[in-house]
Amino acid sequence: MIRRDLLKSAAAGGAVVCAGSVAAKPDGDGPAGELGAQHLAIMLRVNARDHALDLDARTTLLDALRNALRLTGTKKGCDHGQCGACTVVVDGKRVLSCMTLAVMVRGPVVTIEGLAGADGALHPMQQAFIDHDAFQCGYCTPGQILSAIACVEEGHAGSAAQIRDYMSGNLCRCAAYPHIVAAVEAAAPRMQKG
Repeated sequence: MIRRDLLKSAAAGGAVVCAGSVAAKPDGDGPAGELGAQHLAIMLRVNARDHALDLDARTTLLDALRNALRLTGTKKGCDHGQCGACTVVVDGKRVLSCMTLAVMVRGPVVTIEGLAGADGALHPMQQAFIDHDAFQCGYCTPGQILSAIACVEEGHAGSAAQIRDYMSGNLCRCAAYPHIVAAVEAAAPRMQKG
């Protein structure tokens, strides 16, 4: 038997062993003491409304927003905290909702759905994104807008370089970066006026 054949047969045998061990895991519906989901009753304040939820303790804020509350504006991009598509604002600070457990959230949550006024008027940052054509496919746009709002509110919009640095955690596959920076620069004075 040559080395290559030995490695192939070892890999095939290992896959069978792994598949058997995964299938043998308890599903969480058995008696106490087995591994499984622990459900917790939590209260989330999202977009100025309180929501009582019964969630698996492992549920991310992103999944709670999208699946439990049906607020699908917050996007699931990489699910590893690297792209920024899931950005929301929690207690006044931007947060990657895919990396945050819902049960750990203590402050109010703002998503893209909560930005427009009761009269339907867009938030100045939303309007600036439209005015400056700061999106193409639109997938990353909700996270970009919420990060841009935090950029201004946290005092990081003093220059184009400062905006680019602060917004660097939000990826745009369409490469609308110059337009995003222009939108933040245009919205900043409007947001500071009130």
